Amino acid sequence: MTHDPLTRREFLRTAGCVAAMGTVGGSLNPGAPGLGMAQSPAGFGRRLPNIVVILADDLGYGDVRANVYSPLPYDAQSKIPTPCVDRLAGEGIRFTDAHTPSAVCTPTRYGLLTGRYCWRSRLKSGVLGGYSEPLIETDRLTIASMLKRRGYRTGCIGKWHLGLGWVTKDGGAAKSGNVDWNAPVTHGPQSLGFDHSYIIPASLDMDPYCWLENGRTVEAPTSRTPGSKRRWDGGGGFWRAGPIAPSFDFTDVLPTITSKAVDFVKRQEKNDPFFLYVPLTAPHTPWMPTDEFRGKTEVDWYGDFVAQVDASIGRIIETIDDAGFRNNTLLIVTSDNGSHWPTEQIEKFGHRANGPWRGQKADIHEAGHRVPFVCRWPGRIEPGSHSNQTICLTDLMATCAAVAGGTLPSDAGPDSCSILPAMLDPTLAEPVREAVVHHSAQGLFAIRQGPWKLIDGLGSGGFTAPRQVEPEPGGPKGQLYNLDDDPGEQTNLWAERPEIVTHLTALLERYKAQGRSRPATLERRT
Repeated sequence: MTHDPLTRREFLRTAGCVAAMGTVGGSLNPGAPGLGMAQSPAGFGRRLPNIVVILADDLGYGDVRANVYSPLPYDAQSKIPTPCVDRLAGEGIRFTDAHTPSAVCTPTRYGLLTGRYCWRSRLKSGVLGGYSEPLIETDRLTIASMLKRRGYRTGCIGKWHLGLGWVTKDGGAAKSGNVDWNAPVTHGPQSLGFDHSYIIPASLDMDPYCWLENGRTVEAPTSRTPGSKRRWDGGGGFWRAGPIAPSFDFTDVLPTITSKAVDFVKRQEKNDPFFLYVPLTAPHTPWMPTDEFRGKTEVDWYGDFVAQVDASIGRIIETIDDAGFRNNTLLIVTSDNGSHWPTEQIEKFGHRANGPWRGQKADIHEAGHRVPFVCRWPGRIEPGSHSNQTICLTDLMATCAAVAGGTLPSDAGPDSCSILPAMLDPTLAEPVREAVVHHSAQGLFAIRQGPWKLIDGLGSGGFTAPRQVEPEPGGPKGQLYNLDDDPGEQTNLWAERPEIVTHLTALLERYKAQGRSRPATLERRT
C-alpha cells in the first residue's frame, strides 16, 4: 500500500516530536513503539524518506550560478551555465554559509560520513592515497550504518578516497606492484554500512586506476599509464603514473558514476527507503569533459567539465523524479571543498570559481571551505528559499538521524548538529550550531562563530602563497576577521579585538580537548 506524502504544513506540525522517538544508533530497536521500520518520523504510516547526497569534487561556490547571481541565475556575467543545480535551488533551499570541515577531500569525506572532524583521527593534514589503509574504523557509526539499522537500503557510487583494506602478495603495506587484485578488499564501503558500492579507490588523478564493485576489482589494473600534465601545462589532464585497468577510460568515469547511480535508483522498491551517497570525481582533475560538452562554456576545459557535472546531477535528479521518488526524497547537492582555481585562472578567463571569497581549495580562507549546498524535499522545504545559517558537512549525520526519526547516541557524530530545523524554516534565527571549526590542507586551524572567524596562524595553510608566515615581533600571531563587514578577509583585527581572540581561542582549544563540539543543548534538539 502506498501513501500520499505529508504536506509541508503537516510535517512542520509533527516534526517536533522526532527527538522524543528514540535514538538512532547501535541500541536502536527498529520496532520501537511509535516508529515503525518503514514509517515516517511523524508516525502517520508513511514510509521513511529516501536520502540522496551528491558530493561534487572541487566544485566552487561561484561555479553555481544560483549562488552568485541570484535572483538572476542566468545573468550574462556568468561564465558557466549550471541549469540543473539552479533549478534544484528554485525547488528547494540554498545555504549561503555552508562549509566543509576541511579544505581538501579525504578529511571532508571522513567528516561527512562520521559526523566527526577528521583532525581527531590519525590524518592530521593532507589526504590519503590510492593504497592507503582505511581511515574510518569498522566500529565507528556512519550515516550508512546508522540508516541501514533503520531499514534503509544503502549505496555508495563514485570516488571513495578513505582508504581500502587491500590484500597484498607479500603481506606488507599496499603499494604499486604488490596488491593481489583478485582478492576482495578487507575493509571498504561494505564494512561501514553500505549494501552496494561501485567506486574508484581515490581521486581520479591517483593510482590505481580501476573500478571496485562490492569490494572486488571489476578489472585488474594490469597495464600502466605514464601519467599526464595539467591542461594549462599542455597535458591531457593531470593524473599520476601508475597501474591502470586495460579498459579504464578517464573520460568515461563521470558518465559511469552517473549511470550506476541511475541504475541504483531504478532498482529501489517504492515502499523501502534508501540512502544513496554519490561522491563524484569531478570537476577535480583530470578535466576530461566528453565531446558533448567540449566548447560549451567560455572557461575552456574546466568550465566544460563543470557543465558536465551539472548535467550529471540533473540526470540523477530526473531519474529520482521519473521513478516516483520525488516527493519522498531529501536530495542534497554540495561539494567536498572549494575549487582549485588560482588567481591567474581568474584573470585569464574572468571566471571566479569560488565566487567572492578569498583563496582557493586547500586554503584556510573562505574559498577553501565555503561550498554550494542545495537541498530539495517537496512538501517540507519551501521552494526558492535560502538560509544564512552557518553549517558544516559534518552536520549531515545528525540531520539524517533526525530525518529518519531519532537522535544520535552520545558517542557518535561528536561534531554533527542537525540542520533540519533550518531546512524546514529558512527564517530560523537561532543558530543550529555553536561554532564551526575549519582545517586547511597543511593542518592550519580556524574557528567561526557568528561573524567572527579566527585563524590560528598566519598564511593560507594551503595552496595560495604565502602558505606560512612567521609572526613579526609584537605583531599578530594569527588572523581575525569580521565576515559581516569584511567578507573578503582583508582586514586583520587580531590586535584590535583581543577579547574576541581570547574567546575564540579558548573555544577552539575546548573543542580539541573534549573530543566533541556538539553541545548537549544542540544534541537534544537534533
